[in-house]
Amino acid sequence: MVSSLATADNALTSLRARYVAAQLSGDRRQALRIVLDEGVARGASVLELHRHVIQEAQREIGRLWQENEISVAQEHMATAVSQMVLAQLYDRAERARDNGKQVLVACVQGELHDMPARLVADALDLAGFQLCYLGADVNPEALSAAVSRERPDLIALSVTMDFNLSALRNSVALLRQIHGTAPAIMVGGAAYTTYLTAHPQETPESWGVNGTATGARELVRAAEQLLGVVS
Repeated sequence: MVSSLATADNALTSLRARYVAAQLSGDRRQALRIVLDEGVARGASVLELHRHVIQEAQREIGRLWQENEISVAQEHMATAVSQMVLAQLYDRAERARDNGKQVLVACVQGELHDMPARLVADALDLAGFQLCYLGADVNPEALSAAVSRERPDLIALSVTMDFNLSALRNSVALLRQIHGTAPAIMVGGAAYTTYLTAHPQETPESWGVNGTATGARELVRAAEQLLGVVS
């Protein structure tokens, strides 16, 4: 019997280290082989690979870029590898039963780092939510128009770079002005969580939003609780 990776944290850590190496070398085939042949084929779930391999690998790539250990070109190349791998994993994932709730996911205006939002969108989709994924750099007016068109139960906004926090404020302000207190709004991303940690006197509520999360798994759980979804 092939041993499962489901509870083998050290095995997933090893996969992640080799996955990062494949990203930095731009070896898409090797990255895909690591995730599919050594991950999925040995018993790891798609969500485990999302969380413990790809999400953590992207955090490591982000750290290396912020500390000037890799170039912006290498960061973009590494992220492109993960985009390709995520698409392959999505095709192999088993989706939970539709829970009847819809979520709109977008990066705020100016935010070009859409990988965290993509991970959140895939995790929500697999958890049974209906998804409208708008991607990177969505201005407040376009976001509001999408809300009017799609009528989501929840909006999930992503902001990775701290200089885009003002864009987050603008988006939330316009959404609340036009749409009132519904739908609910949640915010994630490194810039926002770092800001709240540095400014404990501020809360998601003081920003006009309903909550925050530090990763895709946490946001799914928060969304289920906020919308009354029984998992």
